[in-house]
Amino acid sequence: MDVCSYWSRICCRRVLFLFCVFQEYLSSMLDCPPTCSCSLTEIYCNKSDTGKFFPVVALQDTGSSGNSSVDIAELFNNISSIHIENWTGLQTLRDVDMELYTGLQRLIIINCSLHSIQARAFSQNPHLRYINLSKNPLTTLSWQLFQNLQLSELRLDGVVFDCGCDVRWIQLWQQRGEAGLHTQMLFCRNGAFKIRLQNMYITLCDVPEISVSHNSSLMMIEGDNVTVSCNGSGAPLPEVDWTVAGLHSINTHLSNVYWPNIHSINLTLVNVSRDDNGFLLTCIAENLVGMTNASIQLAVQFPPVILKLSEPERRHDTCIEFTVRGYPYPTLRWYHKQREILQSEYIRTEMDFYRDYLEGCLTLLNPTHYDNGNYTLEASNSLGTVTKTVYGHFLTAPPFDPDASSHPSNCIRQQPTETPFHGCESVCWVVFSSAPTVSVCIPGSPVPSNNAIRPEEETFGVSIAVGLAGFTSVLLIVLFILINKYGRRNKYGLKGKS
Repeated sequence: MDVCSYWSRICCRRVLFLFCVFQEYLSSMLDCPPTCSCSLTEIYCNKSDTGKFFPVVALQDTGSSGNSSVDIAELFNNISSIHIENWTGLQTLRDVDMELYTGLQRLIIINCSLHSIQARAFSQNPHLRYINLSKNPLTTLSWQLFQNLQLSELRLDGVVFDCGCDVRWIQLWQQRGEAGLHTQMLFCRNGAFKIRLQNMYITLCDVPEISVSHNSSLMMIEGDNVTVSCNGSGAPLPEVDWTVAGLHSINTHLSNVYWPNIHSINLTLVNVSRDDNGFLLTCIAENLVGMTNASIQLAVQFPPVILKLSEPERRHDTCIEFTVRGYPYPTLRWYHKQREILQSEYIRTEMDFYRDYLEGCLTLLNPTHYDNGNYTLEASNSLGTVTKTVYGHFLTAPPFDPDASSHPSNCIRQQPTETPFHGCESVCWVVFSSAPTVSVCIPGSPVPSNNAIRPEEETFGVSIAVGLAGFTSVLLIVLFILINKYGRRNKYGLKGKS
């Protein structure tokens, strides 16, 4: 036990040592700006700098050919925090400055000369959760910078904006308590006066309203042409558009503006595709203050199609796997040797629904040679019916068993029902032995249907047949003995000795 503990400690020390060496090797490859300190996960710049460009970590040329194998993108992705302070030359934050740091989570730019940020500056930083832009000469800021981020906190302490519609969204976020803005004392400049941002009053400046021509869903048939319209209203006049990324149907847009405050756009779907069934069609209206959207879910009806019908496969039970697609959801029926299969504990359909797909199995419990034959799946809905057949072979019939397909009058292994099996008007039990075949038929008995009888029922039937045959044989033998013993006469007609 002590030896195991000793070697475990040795292995742990070696792993830690190698990790430290690797970390130092990667750190040595990073060329950190002179006024910053850098690690594998952080860039920290708190010294004054008059540089006009965002600090970029570069790779040092170590003169080793092995450096080409290092994943440069992964090095930048590992940087999760950037802190910049007192950089008086940094005035604009561009998208090219931020696009390398795809794993960035915290960005702090404080007490610099930052007065503008490009609209797509954070488009490559989806993991940003904390942004601090305090004490910068920003006069305006767009909500679109943060629309794809899940911000937990946005710090704007010490920033004095110009009062106007451009910063109305910050006032609304304060009122809703978003991104921690409600805990901050923010101001805007109204001419020569500085007022609290929450007291700013602006007319004709609010989030746009939106309406669509249909309710939450739109029903159509595959191949139809459909037009939907969307109206966005508000001041400032919003931009309105339908999002069609991922839509398979051919589509065209027609835009109309009704001054002063309504923007309408019609979307026409041509030859609607079944692949758009369930698609969420969204209309977006946005202006300086914010964004509003409304959605319509497309319900495309089409006839069923059987995408997959596999030969039987032995799993826990035997499965004939199938995949059917159709909307409305089709009704499924199964046929064995052209007779509909009635569901039971021995043969049943199990399936799951996914969008407009039905996937599952026709499950058979311990099938025998009686269950061999063609299995046909029929799928139907209000728009059509489709069938597909697969052959199932489970066991080879014994040599003394008549072929059920060539002798339709034979009764195969079934479960009793009220409806007689076609071509069989009685229950027939056939006894096979070295003697001639003996058939015992019981007229008027319940006739098997197309579901399998269990082996216990076969054994019971055979036992009855064997018993009746044995009883008949014994009776014949007794009669034969009695006739031989008491039925003899002499040639004169006189009785012989007793």
